[in-house]
Parts: sequence; C-alpha cells; structure tokens
Amino acid sequence: MTYLLAADIGGTKTDLAIFEVDRGFESPLLQATLASRDFENFPQLLTNFLDKTKIQPDCACFGVAGPVLNNRVKLTNLPWEIVGSDIAEQFSLARVDIINDLVAVASSIPHLTGGDLLVLKPGNRQERGAIGVVAPGTGLGIAFCVWDGRDYMACPSEGGHAGFSPANSEELELLRYLLDHGIDISFESLCSGSGLPNIYRFLIESGGFAESDWLREELVGAVDPTPVIVQAALGPGNSCPVCREALGFFAGILAEVCGNLAVTVLATGGIYIGGGIPPRILSLLQQEGFVKRFASKGKMSGLLAGIPVSVIINAKAALIGAASYGLRDNGNK
Repeated sequence: MTYLLAADIGGTKTDLAIFEVDRGFESPLLQATLASRDFENFPQLLTNFLDKTKIQPDCACFGVAGPVLNNRVKLTNLPWEIVGSDIAEQFSLARVDIINDLVAVASSIPHLTGGDLLVLKPGNRQERGAIGVVAPGTGLGIAFCVWDGRDYMACPSEGGHAGFSPANSEELELLRYLLDHGIDISFESLCSGSGLPNIYRFLIESGGFAESDWLREELVGAVDPTPVIVQAALGPGNSCPVCREALGFFAGILAEVCGNLAVTVLATGGIYIGGGIPPRILSLLQQEGFVKRFASKGKMSGLLAGIPVSVIINAKAALIGAASYGLRDNGNK
C-alpha cells in the first residue's frame, strides 16, 4: 500500500492527514491539528505527528501560506522555510509537492459537496468552465482553476495586490485616505484581515463616527484588531455603528474583487469565497447589495448574472485540496 501525507500549513495551526492512495481522499486514515507556533520549525512538527501515527508515508503534498518557488516556501506569518527536497530526504519520502495554500483551496473545489458550501447567488454553472477563488484572510488570496482536458488545474496568482479602484464617492475618499497615509493602493490593503483596520481608521479619522472608549481600549490591547471589529459589528446588540459601516465597506469591496475575477478568467464554473473572514460575516454577504455589486460590470453584467457565487464553509478545504493535488500527482484522481 502507498500512503500520502497531506497538510495545510498556516501561521496559527497546521492540519495534517494520512491517506491510502488507492482509496482516495474521502476517508483519511489519520488526522490531527497542531499549533504551528508550538514548534521551532516544520520538521519538528512533522516528527511529532509521525511519531504518533506509526505510519510511514510514501509521498506528501503541503499547502502552505506563502509564495512557493522551486518547491520551497518561506511562510508569510512564521519564521519557517520549507524545502521539498530536504523534507523528502529527512523523512524518506519519494516525492514532496509544496503548493500555495490558495492553490490547495482551489484544488478542493471540484470535490466539495453541498454541505461544504453556502450559496450566495445561484446561477448556471457551466461544466468545465473556469473557476475563481477569492479568500480574504490575513491577506487577500486569489486563485483560479481551468480545465486541462482531463481535470481541473489550479493556478496561483497575486491578484490581491492588484490596484484598488473605487466604485462610488465614499470609496473615492477611502482611496485618498490610502494615498495620504502611504498605504499600498491595493485591494489587499482593504479586503483582508490586515485591511479591515484601514477602513475602520478611515471612518474614524474622516469625522463621521465617534470612537467609543471601550472599543478604543480593546483595539489598543488586541494583537489582531480585526476580530474585535467584527465582533463589535455583529455581536449581540449590534452596538458599534462604525464597525458595522466598516464591514459594509469590506463586503462591497469583496463583491468588487469577486466580480473582477469573474470577468478576468470568465469564471462560468463559479466564484468561490474562502478564507477565515467570510464565514463570520455571512449575514452581510447574504444581503442583496453584495450580489448587485458583484454583477455590476456594465456590458458584462448579463454574463455575471448567470455566474453562481458560494462561500466555502468547510474549514478543511485546503487539506482536502492538498490531498487531491497529491493523489493526482501520484497516479490517483
């Protein structure tokens, strides 16, 4: 029997699983989630996992949050470098594939079922049509899939760094704010975990909203202000108008990004929204304004009206995608 090790490696946690190649990825033999920061490096984490499993994998595929070049990657949010050839030698693996985490998410799309998705906008999905993936997490990840004649092939991109273009007068003022403060004029500077605080500060500094003392104290003490803003906006009582307004801006810009990707790759196979933030703001994404903004593309509005849009709600999608990618490259679809 041949065993595949798959992993979704992030700055906070790492999901791992072992699969029997001939059985596919639907039924992992073992699964575990480890806190990434508990380990000095990835080999240490991997040793911890494999020592407990007592199964020697033959090959591996890792989805990693960071730019991949020549089968090696430096993690964006951890001081780790992972080199495929080094891991293969150290752990006696015949093959190690390292892919970007968004490529892993994109690779999962053909294998997700109804329970893994929440449909924001139904449409007429075209079989073998291109697929777009947008994932606002710490940054803004974008990828897409194209049919290669045999299967879907996931393609990476750095589309999150494309230049932000305002669609209304309020966003024009937001653009001026970015310029005045020397912030990159990119969609990632707004539509991401690191970008949402920029929208919040813009709203406060523009004078339209007062900042509550309690919220200011929480934000000052927070390592990551984004969860504080989301909770203040959508928590019990909806107590913070400026946070709700910030999320409204965020949702509108996310719709713009999704629409841009749809027309760029002609995503007749659908747009899928991943990342850690969208499942937490579903009530905003399910509003009519999101779909309207998505499809507002002038002459292409009719085309976008037929493209379905869904949110990925399966937190293991990247792990599924890494397994799918690894199994395909090792002779099993």
